[in-house]
Amino acid sequence: MIALAVLDMAGTTVTDDGLVLRAFDAAATSVGMAQNGPERDAARRHVVDTMGQSKIEVFRALFGDEDRAQQANTAFEQAYDRFVADGVKPIPGAAEAISQLRAAGVRVALSTGFSPATQARILDALGWTDIADLTLAPRTGIRGRPHPDLVLTAVLRAGIDDVREVAVAGDTASDVRSGLRAGASISAGVLTGAHDAQTLRAAGATHVLGSVTELPHLVLST
Repeated sequence: MIALAVLDMAGTTVTDDGLVLRAFDAAATSVGMAQNGPERDAARRHVVDTMGQSKIEVFRALFGDEDRAQQANTAFEQAYDRFVADGVKPIPGAAEAISQLRAAGVRVALSTGFSPATQARILDALGWTDIADLTLAPRTGIRGRPHPDLVLTAVLRAGIDDVREVAVAGDTASDVRSGLRAGASISAGVLTGAHDAQTLRAAGATHVLGSVTELPHLVLST
């Protein structure tokens, strides 16, 4: 039986209408990257390929300089926070799916690659501050995806005895890998976000779902 569902936010339970790339462009410009040209194009591709990962890790990989990465990360969060109120909405049916899981006794954790402050801003904008049992974001001692830390932290905080009682769902290869590395019996990809079915399957997804609305049926029939 599944006792815990760890769900990604942007692209899985939340749609942000491309705000990640908009915020990235603002951040890259703020640290001196040319607004057009091969460097900016390659950087945008890297951001798409690494969707779901901790944003500071993405900036470290792009810039190779800690100070510049930290500056870009701060600018990214400030830009994303400015855009949140206008661009963040629930994935259709996501709130109902979360409620269905919780009503059946499955605990729900919402996880993200954003900072805790940005995650809180998104939840507040949606009126979702009480929608889940747990909310998790990378911080000191908790690495972001594709590391297993967010899933394992949810297991510990929820008091789950066996990682095989965990289902993970996300829209990126990093989400899938994080669930698999944590030992979750379900590590499902959803098709409402960054990565397509081929990419999710290549990452090892145990299931590929049209959206998170299909997860309660899968979880409650397991």
